[in-house]
Amino acid sequence: MTHPPVELGTFPTPAEPAPRLAIAIGLRPEDPWIKRDDLTGLGGGGNKIRKLEWTVGAALAEGADTLVTTGAAQSNHARLTAAAGARLGLDVVLVLRGAPGAAHSGNIALDGLLGARLAWAGDVDQQGLDRAAAEVCERLRSRGARPALVPFGGSSALGARGYVRCGEELRHQVPEVRHTVVALGSGGTMAGLVAALGPRTVLGVDVGALAEPAAAVCRFAGPSASAPVAPQDLRVRSDRIGAGYGTLTEPVASALTLAARTEGLILDPTYTGRALAGLVAAVADGDIRPGEKTVFVHTGGLPGLFGHAGAVAYAEQGIAAQEA
Repeated sequence: MTHPPVELGTFPTPAEPAPRLAIAIGLRPEDPWIKRDDLTGLGGGGNKIRKLEWTVGAALAEGADTLVTTGAAQSNHARLTAAAGARLGLDVVLVLRGAPGAAHSGNIALDGLLGARLAWAGDVDQQGLDRAAAEVCERLRSRGARPALVPFGGSSALGARGYVRCGEELRHQVPEVRHTVVALGSGGTMAGLVAALGPRTVLGVDVGALAEPAAAVCRFAGPSASAPVAPQDLRVRSDRIGAGYGTLTEPVASALTLAARTEGLILDPTYTGRALAGLVAAVADGDIRPGEKTVFVHTGGLPGLFGHAGAVAYAEQGIAAQEA
């Protein structure tokens, strides 16, 4: 049974031209647009709000009083799940990789401000994280709570419906869109865009969150797509991961500076920074060419910048270089 979404965000988010960015990367001034899904409103904004409208809507319909979800220590999804719980009067438990005390900034600080409880799972893979979340849910039930487990990254066939809606917004805002560039993490954001716009229109830039992200995209897109989607149908770049999910690479650092100094946009080092680095590479190798309408989906994640020591150090180097 499909339950109606709960309203959490402010939609439609704007689509804005980016002429200075265009010139800097080799496109025409009128080519690129930025879909501002960092401006979704709740809890610092970001793409996870669209997914949470559906997944939390289902949890409420099933009588849940507690939301449980998983993620990395600086998870944007965890932060926004905490915000959704606060908005709706639900308890929230975040099951995170790592150990307490490793970081007190960025999303972790906001998790606490929003009232979420943290359960640290240690150095585990995705299966270990899932097991830890299941154990938390079992303990909550034993105490009389009614927990709902929100999927990793908010990504599921249900959560992807939020990005079907985003794709529909884009068709109205940029009718001639040829390429839509987005970070590919847990898969739900790209899945919804693929279902709405078609697999050849969407370029996903893999951030290294999953071992097989294309398979996840196909699984989540299937129920909403007009035709079956196979991994070979997708456009995915995996050359921006570098040494791993949490690392800051030179192309990503350059992308952070580029967005800030051409359009005044702040990106994060894990998702949107990699996505823009992927767009730059796609223009350089001819996958995206001048004269083709291109949308960069800004999925938010700003608090993660402040929780990433390498990104903060890189930004501070810029301060030193600019001092008079």
